[in-house]
Amino acid sequence: MAQNFDEAAQRELSKFLEAEQAKARLQQSIHTFCDLAFDKCVTKIGSKLDRSEEACLANTVDRFLDTSLFIVRRLEETKGSM
Repeated sequence: MAQNFDEAAQRELSKFLEAEQAKARLQQSIHTFCDLAFDKCVTKIGSKLDRSEEACLANTVDRFLDTSLFIVRRLEETKGSM
C-alpha cells in the first residue's frame, strides 16, 4: 500500500508511525514505572495509603519527573548543537 504514495507522503507516514511508536513506548515505560513504584511503596492494600507509602510514592514521582526533565533538556541541547 505504501507504494501507492508519493515520496513526500511516504515520509509523512513514516514520521507519523515513528511518533506513534514513540508514544506507545513512553506509555509502556510509564505503565512499568507505575507498577514498580506500587510494588516498592505500597506495603498493604487498604482503603487509604499510610504516610510512609504516600511519601515513598511522592518521592518516586518526583525522581521520575526530575529524570524526565533532565532527559528532555539534554535532548534539546543535543538537537540545538546539530
